[in-house]
Amino acid sequence: MPALTADRDTPRRENLLRNFLVKGANRIFAGSLVCIDSTGFAVKGQVSTTLTCVGRADEMVDNTSGPDGAQRVTTMSGTFRYANSTAGDLITLADVDAACFIVDDQTVAKTNGTNTRSQAGIIRDVDSGGVWVEVGGAR
Repeated sequence: MPALTADRDTPRRENLLRNFLVKGANRIFAGSLVCIDSTGFAVKGQVSTTLTCVGRADEMVDNTSGPDGAQRVTTMSGTFRYANSTAGDLITLADVDAACFIVDDQTVAKTNGTNTRSQAGIIRDVDSGGVWVEVGGAR
């Protein structure tokens, strides 16, 4: 295709809301960290080295008695507040703009736990309520 010679109306997709097939035997709670596992199915945030965090669950989905892909979960990309880890993994203001790592579906940590945790997202702020983490396609 030749180069433009006039303005072009280029379609745009925000990518804020996305929808994923849920792995069997999983319950994902609204507000939780949602990840894609190595098979491409959505799972709740948990300790694992093979997860890709795709956002925050926009709804609760219960696929505990269904096979892989029987349910879908809608996720939202953006910056959300999650619980802070403790002790040596406590995130502070000095860690803003660094990566943080998944402890569970609502908790993030400063380190990868000696290579046992996947990345949750990027730390954007820390306050008394927790850690503001940028997750999903908004990065």
